[in-house]
Amino acid sequence: MNNQTLGLTVTRIALGVILFAHGYLLKIGTFTIAGTVGYFESIGLPAIVAYLVIGGEVIGGIALILGIFTKLAAWLSLPILLGATWMHLGNGWLFSAEGGGWEFPLLLVALAISVGLQGAGKYAVENTDWFKARLPNQSPAEVASA
Repeated sequence: MNNQTLGLTVTRIALGVILFAHGYLLKIGTFTIAGTVGYFESIGLPAIVAYLVIGGEVIGGIALILGIFTKLAAWLSLPILLGATWMHLGNGWLFSAEGGGWEFPLLLVALAISVGLQGAGKYAVENTDWFKARLPNQSPAEVASA
């Protein structure tokens, strides 16, 4: 395994774990879905945005961890991460500031862009023949000859 392959894999999985943790552990487990929806509504966003954010973080996080539709998951996480950055702008730069600063959300934006540009890396479900054979318009023979 070369360093670039390892770097892509670590970056993808780290972003996926963080997204999943924020969606499942924080928004569902700690704040609850109702609490998260209530918060979004309290800042003027419709409830559907809260559901999209939770779903995007949980499903996108799992997709990134496994390496399934990696580029799509990374690019679709950007509106969520840019929104998080925007929400933390008033708290200062350092994430240790009260309410959390915007350094950490901005780092996640950079990670998502990196993964979106580079893809999953070698060690991802989407790079297996098994997965490729299940995509529309590809037969196992086409996958094997690629």
